[in-house]
Amino acid sequence: MSPASSRPEPALLAATVGTGLMAGLYLAFDIGVMPALARRDDEGFVSAMRRANDALDDSASFGALFLGVFVATGVAARRLRHAEQGEAARRARAAAVLYGLSVAVTIGVSLPLNRRLRNAPVAPSAAVRAARTAYERPWRTANAVRTAACLGALALLGDAARRRVAARTR
Repeated sequence: MSPASSRPEPALLAATVGTGLMAGLYLAFDIGVMPALARRDDEGFVSAMRRANDALDDSASFGALFLGVFVATGVAARRLRHAEQGEAARRARAAAVLYGLSVAVTIGVSLPLNRRLRNAPVAPSAAVRAARTAYERPWRTANAVRTAACLGALALLGDAARRRVAARTR
């Protein structure tokens, strides 16, 4: 294997690492954050989710990662196709579709739910209970879809990287 063939493809590496980070973030909410918040009273739940959402929604770093992964995955697929690595390129394209699903769910479901929760009252009341009820299950379902999409994309990108190396060593 020549030194050039052993070097990682930068866009594929960025897409894989970034997708892994996003999958990890979503999974952490699925298995840690949301189960912990489920034990809180309505006011505590709404307050904690607002703070978490505000931290992520207002973060330039998170925004760059969130959108950068989508761009890097598309660039990786295109570069692999131009390098005549069809199997790896197909997997990277499929990964872009799955990651795109997570972006669509975020924009179409999660962010609107977050905005509604941001406007909910926080003082103990029936309105807080209603806000939590309207938010919690749909948000958890959407997040599970994002997690699954990112984990699927991560597996595809890992396989694309494996196929790229295998094709270059033949």
